Amino acid sequence: MLEVEVVGTLPATMSPDEITRLAELGAASAGVHEGHLAVQFVDAAQIAELNGAHRGKPEPTDVLSFPIDGAHTDTAGPRELGDVVICPEHTADLREAVLHGVLHLLGMDHEADQGEMLALQHELLSW
Repeated sequence: MLEVEVVGTLPATMSPDEITRLAELGAASAGVHEGHLAVQFVDAAQIAELNGAHRGKPEPTDVLSFPIDGAHTDTAGPRELGDVVICPEHTADLREAVLHGVLHLLGMDHEADQGEMLALQHELLSW
């Protein structure tokens, strides 16, 4: 079972069940059915601080991902996939942000692939 921990003030337009469903869908697309991840909702100042510290861009962004076990399947026991951090006030589509962040946790990178990650994301969102 995939355990999804929701942290922070949840936007009124999303439920914990929807966040869990999107995370499970994204994880399952990579063959991951067990483990833990967190989806945290933060304000613009918090995400700007994280973006500055981890990407050298001290400005707000929509979503950041912090993988732990990521795509590694050789870990013993349940996998700790990592954290997805979302700033609702800088996010056009919260569903897309959750799924986008989870796909990054699993090792996908739209900046390095040939469009596969974003194509998969689009397909999964259409379900």
